[in-house]
Order: sequence, then C-alpha cells, then structure tokens
Amino acid sequence: MRRHFAILALLAGTVLSSSCGVFGGDEDETEPMELVSIDTKIKVKRLWSAKVGGASEFLRVALRPVGDGNNIFAASQDGNVVALNPETGKQLWRNQLDIELSVGPAVGEGMVVVGAKDGYIIGLDAATGSERWRTDAGAESLARPALKGDMVVVLTIDSRLQGFAAYDGTPRWSLEQSSPALTMRGSASPVFVGTSVIAGFDNGRLAAVDAASGDIQWESLLSPPTGRSDLERLSDIDGDIAVVGQDVYAAAYNGRTAALAAESGQVLWAREISSFAGVSADWNNVYTVRDNGEIVALSRQGGDESWRDASLLYREPTLPVSFDSTVVVGDLEGYLHFFSNLDGQPQARLKFGNKAISNAPVVMANRLYVQNDAGAVACFVIDRPKPQRDAPDIADGD
Repeated sequence: MRRHFAILALLAGTVLSSSCGVFGGDEDETEPMELVSIDTKIKVKRLWSAKVGGASEFLRVALRPVGDGNNIFAASQDGNVVALNPETGKQLWRNQLDIELSVGPAVGEGMVVVGAKDGYIIGLDAATGSERWRTDAGAESLARPALKGDMVVVLTIDSRLQGFAAYDGTPRWSLEQSSPALTMRGSASPVFVGTSVIAGFDNGRLAAVDAASGDIQWESLLSPPTGRSDLERLSDIDGDIAVVGQDVYAAAYNGRTAALAAESGQVLWAREISSFAGVSADWNNVYTVRDNGEIVALSRQGGDESWRDASLLYREPTLPVSFDSTVVVGDLEGYLHFFSNLDGQPQARLKFGNKAISNAPVVMANRLYVQNDAGAVACFVIDRPKPQRDAPDIADGD
C-alpha cells in the first residue's frame, strides 16, 4: 500500500488505497523505479545520528525535526520528545509522554508543541522539556501547529482550525470548513504571515485567518472539485505551504500549484500540477513533487518550469527542500537524493538507515536534519574542500 495515496473516508468511515483496482494501471507501472548510478559531484558527510524513539512506518504521521536557532527538537510516534545539540547530537533533555504522537514538534516563544493521535495538544518548556499544559483539540492533527506571540494554531483532520493560548492552552477560537465525503490522510500545516494564519483545507480552499480572532480575511478556491465520483473529486490541500515575503505558494491534490498574494488571496499564477506533498521555495524557485514522484522546479516569480526530474518515479520522494546549492529529497528506502537547484542534475546520493524517510528534511543554517521512520534523526553537511591560498611570490633582492 502506498502511503502517499492512503485515503480517509470521513463520512463513510472507510479507508481506501491506491491499488490498481482504484486508480487503474498495471502493477508494473507503479513499481518504484530502480536507482541508477550517478556521477557524484559533491561530498555529503553525516556528522551525527541519534535515536529519538520507536518506529512509525506506514502510519503517515507528521513527525520531523525542527530548530529554534539554538537547538534541534524531535518527537517519535511512541511519545518521546527530545532536544538535541545541533552540533553534536547530544541529548539535552527527553520527555517520555505517555501518549501516542501524530504530529510535531513545533517550536517558538520558548515552547515545544506536539499533537497526539487522540486529539490532545501538548505544550512543553523548550529549555527543560517539562510539560506546561495539555488541551483537547477534539480530533487528531497531522499538521504541525503554528506558534507566534501568544497564539498556538492547530488544524485537525476534521477541517477545524483552532487557536489556543500559548501560555496555558486555553481555547481562543475555532473555525470549521466543510469536508468532502473522501479526503486524503494528511493536513497542511498552517503558517503565519504577519498577524494572519494561512491554512489549506480538504475542500481545496486556502484561507487567511486573523490569528487573534479567527475571522476569515480571504478565501481562495485553489482546487475546484471535478469529476463524478467522490474519488475523482478529491481536492485536498494537504502538503506544506511556503511563504516568501508577501507571496504564498501552495499545491492541491488533483488540482493546481499556485502563487497567491498574502494580503488578498489573489492568484498570481497557477500551473496544473497535482501534489500531495505541497511546495517549498527559495528566492528563485518553487519546488514540488507530483503524485507519481516526479520532481518539478518552477520559477518563483512567474511559475515557468525551470526543470523536472523523473528518476524517482513511485519511490515516494518527500517534498524537495533547498539546501545550499542543492535540492534534497528522501525516499521509501531511506535514500537521500541531492539535485542541483539550477538544472536538476544529480549531485549526490546516500542512505540513512533501512527505513523510509516519509517527511521532508529540515534545513537550519548550513546543516540538514533528517528523521526516518525508524525514529532516528541525523545531521548532514556538504563537505567542501577548503580553498588553498597560493604562496606569495618573493622577489630576489638586489
């Protein structure tokens, strides 16, 4: 069963999958593409690795490391939350929560926030790991919470966006969108833009919400449902949303990849590229991965295609992440693939363990942090040779 196509029937209560009988096609057509040898252009070195907790394979949980500029924080499906030294991987603290986690951590304002499968949101002290509060969001979340100022914003799988007080977890407001009969298992993590929160929903809508009040400022239908059956009308916005300046970038399943103005929701450009993983962006490009595993880079300003790579078809690559001069993805066998961010040419490949990398890597400063489905976290750097300074010419004296 391919994890990226797991479908949750919210109304019918039935789980479907992307078997050949559902999506069509021969079995051979969806076999993961075999890797071919590449000409390594850069040297990638693993600095350290650390065990966070138990495995989470095939569960489609949204657990990946995050940094606050000083430390790295990670969580495991079996309830462990840890803080690590980003230079050495040394454990600074560990809190073994007696609860099954589904999302997180998120970090900000001196807090670390994780979400549990049973719907609880838990706030921890970032310095010590001690629990500050625990509150019930009413449903499981698969979207990393957003933290800013005195607000924690959470999106749950029943299409409810909720605001909680960062100090004690008290509910502040709640906003609910309609949900179609069938949705993909996943949710887009909300992001702050100024005093607004941008969130994507299972009905294909992207919305800006006032973070203090929960009032909707604008809505944009990024992916209008089409087709006759509920399956054909899937239009979820489940992947990452990217923000650069006042531009918002998002992608929908069975829909479009688009750029929108953060202040109005006006669509600046859109391309017919369906993605479950969402988008990432740097100053030049927007990166996404199509449902079949093809990686696509688009110009950030106009949406023109910069390059695409089809070497990882059906290998379930993660969302591409810009790192140094490369774009990095993980895959279902635990490989990390590095491509040139200019033309998509392969630069390096290495393996991290024997389990899948289901969530996108995370970049902090010049380090790449990766969590695999075995519950391990590792730190990588691009090892560039130090420039050799030529010895100065010494003229003969008269």
